[in-house]
Amino acid sequence: MKVSDAMTPRDSLVTVELPGTRDDVLEYLQERKFSSVPVIKQTEDGEEFRGLVSREALIADPDEDQLALLVEEVPTTQADAEITDVAEVMIAEGARRVPVVDGQLEGIVTVTDVVRAIAAGDAPGEMEVGDLYEYRVNTVFSGAPLRVCERELSYADEAYGVVLDDEAEVAGIITEVDILNVARVVEGEDGTGDSIANEDDEWMWEGIKATGNRYLPTRNVELPSGPVSEFMSDDLKTIGRRRTAQDAAKLMRNEDIEQIPVMSGDELIGILRDMDLLVACLQ
Repeated sequence: MKVSDAMTPRDSLVTVELPGTRDDVLEYLQERKFSSVPVIKQTEDGEEFRGLVSREALIADPDEDQLALLVEEVPTTQADAEITDVAEVMIAEGARRVPVVDGQLEGIVTVTDVVRAIAAGDAPGEMEVGDLYEYRVNTVFSGAPLRVCERELSYADEAYGVVLDDEAEVAGIITEVDILNVARVVEGEDGTGDSIANEDDEWMWEGIKATGNRYLPTRNVELPSGPVSEFMSDDLKTIGRRRTAQDAAKLMRNEDIEQIPVMSGDELIGILRDMDLLVACLQ
């Protein structure tokens, strides 16, 4: 399968142009919930691709207003490349999205696109889950306050926690998205620019901070006082280690999830992430 068959094409992409400011991209990252936006510049020779600006970049540097200083250089690919080649780039660079560039921006291909290709049989998916999953699992207690859970995810530098009940049995899963969805900004802080959320409002990016690879609430963000069990997903999807990468990809695609607990009988033995599935493409 070629990248051109999997990518989101240029005419469906939202972009921002240089010169520009932080506020030019905030709309897309906040209101449209994009994780990053391609940056272009119009020149005498036409449109040039300059990189991506991501929510992580805005969170890490809240005082920087100039868009040019927030742009990140990222690995790129070409439309005629094989989907397996871009999977290798994603693994090597830890990149969840790769712009497709051939002189000009032609599209973007993401981890989700590769997972979709594996699910459809358009990319290799014969490897067993047992050869792909991670043994180390991040867990949280179902009775812990949500704020404690948020700190646990932050210190563990993980986007999820498998939830254990009073009997240490698997009861569900909670992700940072679940936490972000119920967080509310309750006060502002000085010196963070005009875009600071300084009154009760829905979730705003200025109310979160970068912690390793995660983005989690700052102290001016209020979380509900209930326990994890009130906010987790208890309709837990799991998979066995003898199932294939294609089986796992279909499950992720159908359920719109990025990680699946791996079980042996009733025992939790690991976690399988969408990025782990990309390794199957290299076989």
